[in-house]
Amino acid sequence: MATEQREIEGFGHVSRTVGTVFRYLLLAATLFGIVALAVLLLYVANDAIQPLTADPGWHLTFFLTLVLPTLLASGYLLRTDPASFRFGGAVVGTLAVSTMFGGGAAMIFVDIVAPVTWFAYVLAICLALAGVVAIERFDRQLPFLVRFVGAGAVVLLALFVVPGFIQSFPVYPTDGILLTLSLGAPIALVVGRYVAFEAGRRGRLLSVAGALVAIALGVVVGPLVGITPVPATVMLAVAVVPTGGYALGHVRRNPARRAGLGFAAVVLGGAVVGAVAVDVLGFAGPQSWVDWGFLTSAHSGTAADAGLYPAIGGSILLMVTVAALSFPLGVGAAVYLEEYAPDNRLTRFIDVNISNLAGVPSVVYGLLGLGVFVTYLGQPTGTVLIGGATLALLILPIVIISSREALRSVPTEMRQASYGMGATRWQTIKNVVLPRAFPGILTGTILALGRAIGETAPLIMIGAPNVLFSLPTELSSKVSAMPLQVYAWASLFASEPFYQAAVPAGVVVLLIVLLSMNSIAIVLRNKYEADQ
Repeated sequence: MATEQREIEGFGHVSRTVGTVFRYLLLAATLFGIVALAVLLLYVANDAIQPLTADPGWHLTFFLTLVLPTLLASGYLLRTDPASFRFGGAVVGTLAVSTMFGGGAAMIFVDIVAPVTWFAYVLAICLALAGVVAIERFDRQLPFLVRFVGAGAVVLLALFVVPGFIQSFPVYPTDGILLTLSLGAPIALVVGRYVAFEAGRRGRLLSVAGALVAIALGVVVGPLVGITPVPATVMLAVAVVPTGGYALGHVRRNPARRAGLGFAAVVLGGAVVGAVAVDVLGFAGPQSWVDWGFLTSAHSGTAADAGLYPAIGGSILLMVTVAALSFPLGVGAAVYLEEYAPDNRLTRFIDVNISNLAGVPSVVYGLLGLGVFVTYLGQPTGTVLIGGATLALLILPIVIISSREALRSVPTEMRQASYGMGATRWQTIKNVVLPRAFPGILTGTILALGRAIGETAPLIMIGAPNVLFSLPTELSSKVSAMPLQVYAWASLFASEPFYQAAVPAGVVVLLIVLLSMNSIAIVLRNKYEADQ
């Protein structure tokens, strides 16, 4: 019979009762935090969406077409086939998250970057990669310096000459066709290969062609449903085709999970049927502030007309800039410190400072960006480049730390096996360590970007405007962001209508973006752990 208290050498008296009490105290504290956060989010969401303002028939219709079938299907699958339920939920979640990011991508191609410009740079990058690969084929015939200079010349020539040459053409295909070739083709290649993973070369080619044709249908189908070709093509390429490819490929690998597709069909079909039914029956929905007008309108002096569109576009451009600056620098620093740097006082000093910098308040990084980029370098305040560089400094220590942890998780035996086969250190890092650690690196980077997208203090310190009425179109343009816009509504335009309408709606949109980014990181982490 076990005793409640015993003495273990080196630990003193160990009490099972104290351990049980401590465990339940931790559980109670966790539940309290979750409940408090849920209450806060429900309070904000109620102000933003106002679900109780809908007609009772609207609620009844969606209960009968969406809620009740979903509950029945999920209850049945949870009892009989939990794996299919998780797969169906993943399909629905993937479509929802990819649709949101597809909308952001469509915004870029509609108002920020012309499709012909995107096509020109994609073609330039492809030519540069082809040139570098061709030079690398002469690995043993040419000395390293010649190959390095040749590769650099090819890259610079492609990036600085090809885009201008392409854009100088007097006539070129329509925007939808250009996006299909430059954005849809790479996605179709990945999706097609995933779907037809065991179908042979011909099957993979047919699958890739089918995915590309599905994306190209946006040029034709979009106008039929009231959507212009550019956003229709982008949504098909970013949301619909990848989600469909994931569902088909997963079912081909696991035929027993087909019931998950039925669950996804119940959820998505119920939502569509409910929307059609309430429109036909004339039931009014919630008087939500988070609607299409709010997402596509600029700021206004009245809460009823205020929108978040320029701030959403600014946040997207800032995140692209932050990722472009922080990811290569952070991963490169992590690889050097983990794989090349000797263990001496200098590297230990650097390790301690990187850990300390990860906890520095964000306003300090705003002051650093103001002092370095604006005062010392003389750059204009509040631009996309300066804002992105400042936020990149903010998350750089986090990216370095998470990347180093991912590199450490690669077993030493894999490195030793690579060395035993005659590979050099760089070949081992490139072919063994980085592919194994990449999911962890990507997860840490996404979580860091999630922190950056919600920061306000650094942007205020570098002089970013609180309110903009148009989207930035280049790196030197002034930029605002969603947190700044919400801050302006809550301070500069403080009034009861803004507090009850615009501020909750902006908070809900920002939280949806943050939760979506964090969910992607969690899914990648779980998949990586499952593959171990």
